[in-house]
Amino acid sequence: MVRVTKVEEIKRITSFRDLEVYQNTYKAMIGVMKEIVPKLPEKEKYDLTDQLSRACKAVPRLIAEGYAKKHQRAGFHKYIDDSMAECNEMIVSLSQARDIYPTYVDANLCDQLIDAYDKSGRQLYKLGVSWMNFKRRIVSPNIEPHSVEAKDSPE
Repeated sequence: MVRVTKVEEIKRITSFRDLEVYQNTYKAMIGVMKEIVPKLPEKEKYDLTDQLSRACKAVPRLIAEGYAKKHQRAGFHKYIDDSMAECNEMIVSLSQARDIYPTYVDANLCDQLIDAYDKSGRQLYKLGVSWMNFKRRIVSPNIEPHSVEAKDSPE
């Protein structure tokens, strides 16, 4: 019996723009800047509005900057970690906007964006683990790479 399996086409990554996590966080940033930030009350201009604006723009920027430093031992991973931290900030800030200002912002949109940043944080974590494993194989091609099992791995 011949077993046929479908092999997914592997997309070549030639730029940070090819990373799905970059695309998703850029799209989420546009949503935050167009649909959430302008609707918050003026009294939040220097607090929640400013935080949302800075954090949502930081995530794709950090991914792009980290990708440029992928050849450095710790460079790429530092930016991946910082991107995950900004995703967490976005989850908290969007939750605050939704819960404090339900008459100003669309709660369903906030929930969708929270889910997008949560997914992006998990993607960034997996990207960091995959990159560490890849670098180990490049540095030590004759040594079997260790499996990375993170006890606190986000799923």
